[in-house]
Amino acid sequence: MTEALQELGTHLELKRTDCVLSWDVANDELTVNVAPSSLVSFVEFLKTDATCKFSSLIDITAVDYPSRAKRFDVVYHFLSMYQNQRIRLRVQIREEDMVPSIMSVHPSANWFEREVFDMFGILFTGHPDLRRILTDYGFRGFPLRKDFPTTGYTEVRYDEVQKRVVYEPVKLVQEYRQFDFMSPWEGAEYILPGDEKKEEKAG
Repeated sequence: MTEALQELGTHLELKRTDCVLSWDVANDELTVNVAPSSLVSFVEFLKTDATCKFSSLIDITAVDYPSRAKRFDVVYHFLSMYQNQRIRLRVQIREEDMVPSIMSVHPSANWFEREVFDMFGILFTGHPDLRRILTDYGFRGFPLRKDFPTTGYTEVRYDEVQKRVVYEPVKLVQEYRQFDFMSPWEGAEYILPGDEKKEEKAG
């Protein structure tokens, strides 16, 4: 399998030097880094080229690297049922960059792109209906970004007086407490409750 993917990577690099920035095969998986401006034409090439025939879009997702200048990796997975191969495309973008929608090539990208927008705040140009798909209309922030707080910004509850659902800022009933019990990796430097009995028996 690895040899076939190596051949495919070489084929893509030779045929589309304008699109392929780099590629590598790891763990029997081919990953191709593509320039955002060339994304749509390259996806179309993957679908129509006789050697590739990647006709099935499996998934679109993203990865957040807050410390990087190009903060996000937008990741595409395709399947060729004709060649029995899979390929991963990776596009690196800055936080303010927009990615061209691939719906013109794969209409099934519709909800995938909406989910990436909803979870990461990445905009897709040319998408006909880019709105949230998993969170509510008034939701603030993007839950899968690394800097999004685990509690979120708002909480939802039903108000008996107003007879409707209301949104309120998150209020923590008590502060987070750090219980510094024994770590299985580091161990503790103090005696846990009950351990003093062991000391007494030994003495």
